Amino acid sequence: MKPVALIGFMGSGKSSIGKALAALIPGVQVIDLDDRIEEKEGRPIPQIFSEQGEAAFREMERAALEDLLNNEKGFYILSLGGGTPTTPACREMITSRTDCFYLRASIDTLVENLTIDGTQNRPMLSGTESLRTKIENLMAARASIYESTAHHIIDIDGDTFRESAMKILALTGKSA
Repeated sequence: MKPVALIGFMGSGKSSIGKALAALIPGVQVIDLDDRIEEKEGRPIPQIFSEQGEAAFREMERAALEDLLNNEKGFYILSLGGGTPTTPACREMITSRTDCFYLRASIDTLVENLTIDGTQNRPMLSGTESLRTKIENLMAARASIYESTAHHIIDIDGDTFRESAMKILALTGKSA
């Protein structure tokens, strides 16, 4: 069985929903791609962005995803970064080697979640534009990528993490 991959914009709950899903399936681990990159590089992602730029980070992300998909065995849940599917090589790996779920959220939900969670560790949201404007601009570029990469779309607005996880579980064929 292919691993479950969770994609979606920053603040859509990929990490939290991944943990809620793992809690429903005994013995399943959640792997966060950003955490893997930080471990390998020995520094946080914002530092990688500031020192080497987005292009270098995207290459690290591609290499980490490829390594993970080649070496992790069994069924697991993979929480991907918001920009991971924007790299064509990553998009191809996600589509062909995972059961991919797009956690779709409205702009209002994303603004609310990112206001609560904060943007200090999210380099793609830095700058002088308002948070809403940054989200709208990035989503305009990414929404179609998320939709074309995913095998399933889960609308998360108004759901708890557990409710979203239950929707995913129902589509995986796994039982709680």
